[in-house]
Amino acid sequence: MKPFLKLRRLQDIDLRQKRVLVRVDFNVPMENGRVSDASRIKATLPTLNYLIEQKAKIALISHLGRPKEGEHDRFSLMPVAAVLKQLLGREVLFSENCVGPQALEKVKELGSGEVCLLENLRFYPQEEANDAEFAKTLSQYGEVFVQEAFGSLHRAHASTDGIPKHLPGAIGFLVQRELEFLERVVNNPERPFLAIIGGAKVSDKILVLRRLMERVDMLIIGGGMAYTFLEAQGVNIGNSLLEKDRLREAQEIIERAYSRRVDFLLPADHVMVEKIDPAAKIEVSQAMGLRSGMIGVDIGPNSVEIFEDRIEKAKTIFWNGPMGIFEMPPFSKGSLAIAKAVAAATERGAVTIVGGGDSLALLTQSRLRDQITHCSTGGGASLELLEGKVLPGLAALAYS
Repeated sequence: MKPFLKLRRLQDIDLRQKRVLVRVDFNVPMENGRVSDASRIKATLPTLNYLIEQKAKIALISHLGRPKEGEHDRFSLMPVAAVLKQLLGREVLFSENCVGPQALEKVKELGSGEVCLLENLRFYPQEEANDAEFAKTLSQYGEVFVQEAFGSLHRAHASTDGIPKHLPGAIGFLVQRELEFLERVVNNPERPFLAIIGGAKVSDKILVLRRLMERVDMLIIGGGMAYTFLEAQGVNIGNSLLEKDRLREAQEIIERAYSRRVDFLLPADHVMVEKIDPAAKIEVSQAMGLRSGMIGVDIGPNSVEIFEDRIEKAKTIFWNGPMGIFEMPPFSKGSLAIAKAVAAATERGAVTIVGGGDSLALLTQSRLRDQITHCSTGGGASLELLEGKVLPGLAALAYS
């Protein structure tokens, strides 16, 4: 893989007393109008506190969800401003508009070390359309642009790709940390290097699987996507999730693993049910194959034991995707066991990197998030980097 792009860091440029426009990723989970998980907000605090120390005048822009017309209240960033105020321990101004005279006036009246969060970028269709005029309007809020929304860098939107055309830009501490750990995985992992890839579909992760296959010593595949690989080997998967159009690619990955002598592991047994329902009667298969008519919903105890053995041996671990339908407690045991094993590996000195919304939700749920070396705030962005793609939000900031 080619080295990552040349990028300026915020600590390399003079930000004292300047108006700084920061693209953050405050796309946080909400429940009943309140922030239910502030992890993404907390991840920006080192950059925000640094800017405050530099006496910068800080304007923050972010998206939240995918609002449709008439959903203004549901997707407003106002509750996020309240949480940010608590975390920073200082006043956070809020603009009810993202563009327009009121928003511009609030930003231009900011004093040294003051912070203003503007309303949801996605209330304006011009954001996702990467509208040039919209990007130019947003750029009026700063003299310098800081990119801190790692989870949005794979999108060519006005706030990621457009603004750097009008302002000098740099990456914040969060993006720096993300790139540091992903570069370690790509270029210089301590070995043995283990990747654990789960989730529902092979099609979502086929490219990253191909890339990882050239770098890993061990590869574990779980979750719904495992059944396409099992089917490709002639194993009976019952009524489990199957992507028939990906069988050939799955077989090619298996053959590549064999030729490279990669320790390639699929579930050895399964938790299975007749229908996906938390109240359904659970059975555990006695082998790789499922009984006809059954659906695999989690890895079984033998799989957990085998996977734990490989996790214990690894010095670098990259994990993206759960082992089953962890949202339903009866089907979460396998994923929780993997989470605990990865956390234990961190304690032993392994470098552990976890990405993807489901995997991070699982770590938060099991209170293990603080026991991981690095939790990536951008599952899609991290996967695309590992696939070898150039992220638009980084390319816009790069210099030769």
